[in-house]
Amino acid sequence: MNQNITGLTIKNLRKQMKLTQSQLAEKLNVSDKTISKWETGKGLPDIALIESIAKTLNISISELMTGETVSNKNICGNVLKTNFYSCPICGNILYALGDAQISCHGNKLKPLTAKEKDMKHELNIEINDGDIYVTSSHCMEKSHYISFIAAISIDKIQFQKLYPEYEINSRFSISGVKYIVAYCNKDGLYSYKLNR
Repeated sequence: MNQNITGLTIKNLRKQMKLTQSQLAEKLNVSDKTISKWETGKGLPDIALIESIAKTLNISISELMTGETVSNKNICGNVLKTNFYSCPICGNILYALGDAQISCHGNKLKPLTAKEKDMKHELNIEINDGDIYVTSSHCMEKSHYISFIAAISIDKIQFQKLYPEYEINSRFSISGVKYIVAYCNKDGLYSYKLNR
């Protein structure tokens, strides 16, 4: 936590809410001098107050500490604009319908950028009886493997988590699917547009 960034964030959000330092201090049960100290970068809020400050200012704790506020302009979300995130520590896979601020194990995660398929990450995609069958000869070793495959349509995501030392053999309903994404733990996210 950087005292200048956090202080400036508190000041800007307080002003946006049209609160004086005294009014904010009253809401947080601290003195207006304490608020002034934070806003001028001469001190940091006590760790016990962080959650209360974030709640009072209507932001996340992460936004308060980094000074990077996130606003979601797309209220309803758009499944075709899904962003995927992968934690480098635990391998956790997360996704959001649009921009989001996501962290895991204390790391702020950036959305994975999908690359066009290449020969090394070729998927065999077969369509049969209303289903999509996905297989691949990509290696599935503990140090290098496909972590997940997802089928994206305009109204849903079909997701399959994959594990090292197992074959890639996924099946999805074809209903509305526009593209398939696959995530290689070493090389990143790859996109495969369905040509139907």
